[in-house]
Amino acid sequence: MAKDKNARKLRLVRHTRVRKKVQGNLERPRLCVFRSLRHIYAQVIDDTTGHTLVSASSLESAGRGSSVAAKLASSESVGKLVAERAKEQGISQVVFDRGGYKYHGRVKALAEGSREGGLVF
Repeated sequence: MAKDKNARKLRLVRHTRVRKKVQGNLERPRLCVFRSLRHIYAQVIDDTTGHTLVSASSLESAGRGSSVAAKLASSESVGKLVAERAKEQGISQVVFDRGGYKYHGRVKALAEGSREGGLVF
């Protein structure tokens, strides 16, 4: 149990370090990623006003598999969905905030999916 709390604390430290450098504005909002054990969430945020412009999550998709391949596919579909919604709002460029997670696995799949959807970062 102590290891889990320590891992969460270290992730938050990494996240604050990333947030010092990554700021989103109206022209280039921040694409923020949160990853839980079962699901993945993405938000496009304007940091100057503090408002969420677009959001998507794996809870919205119909396929709720628990295997690793299903999670990767779900992450990629969430990336495409958030890119599609951002395009509808007129957003084409974002700044990617990995949220203190490694750019690997599901976070990387979400980023690649959003790039395929047309977002530039």
